[in-house]
Amino acid sequence: MKKQIVLLLLLGAACTSWAQGPPITADKPIMLGGGYIIKTLTEVRSTEGGTFTRFPLMVHYLPSANSLVALHAPLVFHNFKTEGDFEDGMNLGDLQLLGKYQFYRKDGHAKTFRMVLKTIQSLPTGKEYGITGMSTGQYESYVGVVAGRETIKLGMSWEAGYNWSPSSDRDELRLRYGIGLPILRPVYPVKQVNIYFELSGNILTERNQSEWLYAQGLQYAIKRLTFEAAYQWPISTSVDDLFQFKSSVFLGARYII
Repeated sequence: MKKQIVLLLLLGAACTSWAQGPPITADKPIMLGGGYIIKTLTEVRSTEGGTFTRFPLMVHYLPSANSLVALHAPLVFHNFKTEGDFEDGMNLGDLQLLGKYQFYRKDGHAKTFRMVLKTIQSLPTGKEYGITGMSTGQYESYVGVVAGRETIKLGMSWEAGYNWSPSSDRDELRLRYGIGLPILRPVYPVKQVNIYFELSGNILTERNQSEWLYAQGLQYAIKRLTFEAAYQWPISTSVDDLFQFKSSVFLGARYII
């Protein structure tokens, strides 16, 4: 596991850039100020304990070129394999409040490098099922740093942060690394196809367990509208959990107002 962490950090530190268009399962440090973004990214997650679908409505507001605030309000559809105190059906998931602030920017010829501070406050509005990122029914607080250097030919992104879960043993060190490859030549208005290669590492610090996930994604952006899809599966995992991750399918769209 230590070798995997070192490799991820070295790759991210060596070259953090990305292609035209935001990543799918990762995040971006580049923000265009003065407007709203309406988006959704539906996740259908298969686990050892059942299949769960998260359908979020996300409203992002960019008051300036270096700041962003957002609200993520998800509906979660539960389909459990196990019996007990679980009920199938649709419920409100955990609400999330997102904030980002860009503290570093360096522009060059056809490229830019930026870094942002990021925080996510997850509110306990979902059922107490312990389904990470969907229905935990517990307050959680995440703080991290996202870096990226955008070019017209290739891109990579890097994120590192810590998620604090005071009422459970699911504190996580989160690592993200992604590569974005644009297929079409840059044009304006935007018309682009991007292929994404994204790696996620979730290290449960209190349990001494970890999981490493890979996502392959495809994105189509035209003018103010973007459509995207990705498939994510585990490379390796030592997580011993009722809802141990098996795979996820992501389908999303976003519109810049």
